[in-house]
Amino acid sequence: MTSAIKAHSSIDPSPPPFQIRGGAYTLLVLRLNDPKDPTLFQRLADKIAQAPNFFRHAPVVIDLQALAAAPAFNMAELGRRLRQHQLVPIGVQNGTDEQNRAAVNAGWSLFPEGRQARLNDAAPSTIEVSDAAPTTGAPPLAHRQSPIQTAGERLTSVPSTGDADAAAGSPARVVTQPVRSGRQVYAHRGDLVVLASTSAGAELLADGHIHVYGALRGRALAGVSGDTGARIFCRSLEAELVSIAGYWRVREDIPEALIGKSVQIALEGDRITIEPLT
Repeated sequence: MTSAIKAHSSIDPSPPPFQIRGGAYTLLVLRLNDPKDPTLFQRLADKIAQAPNFFRHAPVVIDLQALAAAPAFNMAELGRRLRQHQLVPIGVQNGTDEQNRAAVNAGWSLFPEGRQARLNDAAPSTIEVSDAAPTTGAPPLAHRQSPIQTAGERLTSVPSTGDADAAAGSPARVVTQPVRSGRQVYAHRGDLVVLASTSAGAELLADGHIHVYGALRGRALAGVSGDTGARIFCRSLEAELVSIAGYWRVREDIPEALIGKSVQIALEGDRITIEPLT
């Protein structure tokens, strides 16, 4: 008598309940200089008021580099106060072992030191209230004593290439279709060329230059691996944010005369400049 043998497949045909994938995102970096200063949150509120749509619900990494020798402070309370200002703290970088343990206990992640933070390093007792001066010839804002420093910094989670000049020798990434809201396009170690327009809510990133042969809306971040010589070119400037090597400028800080114009955007020292193309 023969036995009937039923074959059982070891492969489950149903889709898995989750997937894990890598991603690249831009994050705001808040360099904290004195968490116990009584003016901290009022000055932070003043900064947020300059561009409320940009800061609203923005994920924040807290840079603790200036606090290596500082007394301990309540990390959870800091997070609560930041959330009151509609910022979303998600982690710290450059912390001591004690600070890192406190951050983990508060439910935050630990981030490595970012290339942007090194490039934008400044005296820990200063704050740049505006990351870029207007192009109308106004004098730069003076440094002021402050418990925080935003300094126009943006940190990206794109892995560093280790060589900002490598972008020049890499082929450009060319996008022929419009970039829709919610989509992110990244040109790794090269330039990004978009032959159409981008929508509000879209995000363009490149280690090199960014060229948009249409309306530039959403966000555009060039030189994200630290290339301070990177530039942004577009036929119609309508962006929510533009950034070069971590220094940024939001829509509210761009002169109205430049909106809708063909421009080039560059970094001179620590200031974003925007000039019309003729």
